[in-house]
This record gives sequence, C-alpha cells and structure tokens, in this order.
Amino acid sequence: MNLTNHFLVAMPSMQDPNFKRSVVYICEHNEEGAMGLVINLPIDISVGNMLDQIEVERDLPLKNPASLEQPVFNGGPVSGDRGFVLHLHQQDEDFSSSIDITEQLSVTTSKDILALLGTSKAPEKFLVALGYAGWNAGQLEQELAENTWLTTEADPEVVFNTPISERWGKAVAQLGINAAHLSTQTGHA
Repeated sequence: MNLTNHFLVAMPSMQDPNFKRSVVYICEHNEEGAMGLVINLPIDISVGNMLDQIEVERDLPLKNPASLEQPVFNGGPVSGDRGFVLHLHQQDEDFSSSIDITEQLSVTTSKDILALLGTSKAPEKFLVALGYAGWNAGQLEQELAENTWLTTEADPEVVFNTPISERWGKAVAQLGINAAHLSTQTGHA
C-alpha cells in the first residue's frame, strides 16, 4: 500500500485536536513511514504577515498580493517551526529542496520559494503550512486498520480551489459517501 498523493480524511470519531475533521495530504508513504500536511486547519496568520514576521526579502515586485492574504495552515503536530509549501509544479522552477510528488504537485521546504510568493515567479497555486503530520513504520497502517481514517486519491481542486471549511466534506464526497451517514463509532462489523 502506498498512499502518496492521497488524502487521509479523519473519521468523525477522531478526537485528537490535531486531526479532528482534518484532511491530510500525504506527501510521502513508504516502508519507513508517512509524512503529510493538514490542508484544512488554518492558523490565525496570513502568508503575507508570516513573510513580514520572518523578514523575507523580495528581489521581485509583487504581482499578486491577494495570494498573500490566504492563511497559513497548521500542517501537523511535528516540527511546528518548520515551513512547507505545497504547490502546483512549474516547468521552470528550481527550488533547492523541492520534492515532486506527482507531475502536478510538489512540496518545498526551501526558503528560496518564500521570497517568490506573490511575485511573477511564484507557483500559480500554493499552500503554506507550519509543521507536518508524521507516522513511523506501520503506524499509519495500524490507524487505518482501526478505522481512524478514510483514504481517497488526492485532488488538487480540493487543495487549492475548495473553501477551507468545505474541504473535509468534499474529500468525503469523493468516496461517494454522504458525510452525514458517517458514524462517530469505531470498530469492525
């Protein structure tokens, strides 16, 4: 099982405040574990304010200042001081620590992308997260066996174009399930 480029959708029974009603985009999943970013838990700071706080210097003029008004996300409970940019892949990009997840999506931890956000060289669509969700070898598989998560193939439309408050329901709907029919009980039939 490889859940790279999939959503983990928290079941209604999930009580962990880090993941309650969350949608996690899985960036990497292999025999060593998994790493993902929560895409629907915004924190109370915009991308622009974050860039100002960390004093990012721009060499290019702003072309799309509205893109900097989007919120920064709580990407997960691990390394909350570490930033990640999930973005649509661009042909001419050359960020020093980009990892291509699919032909469409990349994740970058490099600071060089931050100076480009809002400029003509910025990715067309991006999501900034602080921290990440991580699982050790076998841990995610165990949580799946316990019915903690639903899984579905990721859709960039949900990540970048769906209102934040609707992402959980939209991810559930991708499975052909009405969210109102999901039980808050866990277990096996």
